[in-house]
Amino acid sequence: MTHRTHTHDTPRDDTDTVDNADAADAAVARRQRFGRLPERIRLQDTVETKPATRPDPARDTYHPDEWLIRYCG
Repeated sequence: MTHRTHTHDTPRDDTDTVDNADAADAAVARRQRFGRLPERIRLQDTVETKPATRPDPARDTYHPDEWLIRYCG
């Protein structure tokens, strides 16, 4: 069986007090920016409704030379 060293088991070096202060400042700034969730958006505000339009009858008409236009043009 192998022995695994986890990050919480590793001894810490306390000589980096300046880095620890920077890390604490960064943690405070991070908490101020991301410390709470954004405001909720209601479901009614996420849906857009438009009146229906009639389908265009010329849109889906058959064109016998469509394959020529599409593949050879």
